Amino acid sequence: MANKAKIILGIDPGTLVMGYGLILTEGKKASLIEMDIVKLSKHKDHYERLEMIHSSVHAIIQQHKPHCFAIEAPFFGKNVQSMLKLGRAQGVAIAAAMQAGLPVSEYSPKKVKQSVTGNGNADKEQVWLMLQRILKINSRPDYFDATDALAVAVCHYYQENNPLAGLTKSKGWDEFLKQNPDRIVR
Repeated sequence: MANKAKIILGIDPGTLVMGYGLILTEGKKASLIEMDIVKLSKHKDHYERLEMIHSSVHAIIQQHKPHCFAIEAPFFGKNVQSMLKLGRAQGVAIAAAMQAGLPVSEYSPKKVKQSVTGNGNADKEQVWLMLQRILKINSRPDYFDATDALAVAVCHYYQENNPLAGLTKSKGWDEFLKQNPDRIVR
């Protein structure tokens, strides 16, 4: 998939604010299409929020026609109820993507930060500064939920274009030599 243009949709799921970011990738270049948030807090009922997540993701997919969907996995917190609600929000967003026929990838927050900054413990400001450099963005968004979603899309781009991604782990030298007979020097 060397130089084929591709649109990646990244989602930062939330029950009060859902961030989304879209990038266009062409070969080794990535550029920003859009990043924004969907405010869900105006709906008191959790089920109404879930419906809004589904319809918003569906509308974003219809408008931008992404080729793939990447979402941040919820990190494990101490509040079980919050985790349940966040998991539902994530599931609804994934269902909308799958309904549209998009391949879905999920990344941990640590993996996203590491992919974008090189540091899995980077803070939101550090992630944003790297995104500005990578995508040549001048404006500053009002919400980090949008930049988090954009970081998920960039992480997916990097993971797809990792030259080591297709390699499988060898089960020792004998297995390696069987899989790579051209590497044997006699």
